[in-house]
Amino acid sequence: MSTDLIFRARKVVKPQDLNARNTLFGGRLMAWIDEECGIYCACQMGTPMVVTKYISELNFQTPAYQGDVVEIGVATVDVGRTSLTVKCVARSKLTGRIIVSVDRIVFVAIGANGRAMRHALADNLKRERNKVRKLEKTTV
Repeated sequence: MSTDLIFRARKVVKPQDLNARNTLFGGRLMAWIDEECGIYCACQMGTPMVVTKYISELNFQTPAYQGDVVEIGVATVDVGRTSLTVKCVARSKLTGRIIVSVDRIVFVAIGANGRAMRHALADNLKRERNKVRKLEKTTV
């Protein structure tokens, strides 16, 4: 599994994003992370219907201020039958300093019936694993 972060989303910290200390409100950043990771997972899983199942601890490292451009990077950590686990980092575009990191966020693909469903990435992974198993059997 490639764990190289892909930074696609960028957000400008505006006055309405600030807390009482005039730094980026953690809840706003978490919403941005949830949205970006959800979009990433939906694209990877080949379905528009995904839900956030789990978010590990958030490690806030440095504050962001009004006018800062925040980049959000996402990478796949694990592929399940109905889920995709990613990690995420939000950093300053200008300085590269990490604002927050999240080691594990799990999204689940949801079918029309509202229940977890197998997703395309899991199907592709299963096909690849079967190819490897066949190759292993023929080389033994």
